Amino acid sequence: MPLAEDLRALAIDIAREAGDLARRRRLDGVAIAATKSAVADIVTEADREVEALIRARLAAERPGDGFLGEESGAATSDTDVTWVVDPIDGTVNYAYGIPAWAVSIAAVAGDPRPDAWEALAGVVFSPANGELFHAARGGGAWLAGARLTVNAATPAGALLATGFGYDPATHAGDLARVARVMPLARDLRRIGAASLDLAFVAAGRLDGYFERGLNPWDHAAGALLVTEAGGMIGGAGAGGRPNSDLLVASGAALFERLLTAALGA
Repeated sequence: MPLAEDLRALAIDIAREAGDLARRRRLDGVAIAATKSAVADIVTEADREVEALIRARLAAERPGDGFLGEESGAATSDTDVTWVVDPIDGTVNYAYGIPAWAVSIAAVAGDPRPDAWEALAGVVFSPANGELFHAARGGGAWLAGARLTVNAATPAGALLATGFGYDPATHAGDLARVARVMPLARDLRRIGAASLDLAFVAAGRLDGYFERGLNPWDHAAGALLVTEAGGMIGGAGAGGRPNSDLLVASGAALFERLLTAALGA
């Protein structure tokens, strides 16, 4: 089995186990463990427990691989493969009982930075509805046996999604970006989990997505879903790649217009 396919199979298996644990902990009741960048930016005990499970499984199956996780930090790679993990993407949704959160697991090669890595495999698992999106480099993006394809342009305008940072000082800039983008839109969605936003672009449930303030684990798996579904990913980073200042995802027909508007160029 080619490496990317092997990594995808492992990610699928671990994501299902991790998602089942997160769902059980949600039924038990959510305990807030800490806040991070702002008071509204929370981490639950389940985030930490689920990431520990994922990290332990990966260490057992592929010792020597690197790890970059939201809750437990980084470990360097001896194999040129690094796992980029968000154990519960959409923690605020999770804490409130809104069924829009996901386990996101990606395997990347090379320097584990979004402006340098090569994504090999990605899985976004939504335990609340049992949907598991997955992709391996060169093998397409898939959901329940169906190959995913991004939407073509529509004269009715694009159904877009975005998000907002937890720091109130960033909201004015985020809202200004929305105002620049809205002439392209038929409507706007705010789902609250970047991995699902990207999976929905890949699946044609959204035409495009843009957001500032994302971390590598927020989009590592979802970005591969988009590109393997025929879409485009970009942002404000080196070479037009996504970074914390901006990520944009859509089909090719919309991409340049959406990126230009989101950048304010």
